[in-house]
Order: sequence, then C-alpha cells, then structure tokens
Amino acid sequence: MLVLTRRVGESILIGDDIVVTVLELNRDQVRIGIRAPRSVSVHREEVYREILLSNQAAAADDADLVATVVGPTPSFSQLPRRR
Repeated sequence: MLVLTRRVGESILIGDDIVVTVLELNRDQVRIGIRAPRSVSVHREEVYREILLSNQAAAADDADLVATVVGPTPSFSQLPRRR
C-alpha cells in the first residue's frame, strides 16, 4: 500500500484522470473530494460491499427462478446423441 501525506487543499493523482483532494481535517475525520470520469465508479467501501452482497443475492435468486421455470438441467448422458 502506498501511503502519502497531504495537507488541506492538496491533491493526489491516480492515473491520468482521477484526482483525490483533501478538503477538510477534523479531530477524527478527513473529508476528501474525488474527481473522476463518469465511467469510473466511486463508492465508500461499506457501500460497495453492500452492493456486492445485493448483486450476489439477486444472481442466486435468478438462478433459482430459472431452475424452477426450466426444470432440472439434463446431464450429458441424458442428452440425445447425434447420428
């Protein structure tokens, strides 16, 4: 992990198009601003983890729904052979 020291108003560049700026320092909190292209998702870590869990749950629900609608998937030995 790269660790850098910055003062209020100073920035860090990530790649060519992401800028992280220290906006404010309090006793137990640092406020930062992030300027990035719209194509780059920026989330707080705890929010990102919740998004991942939600997506995994939705994918599992979709798989269960497909299995219910389509029925069990036949194994290769049950598939008809080409002649």
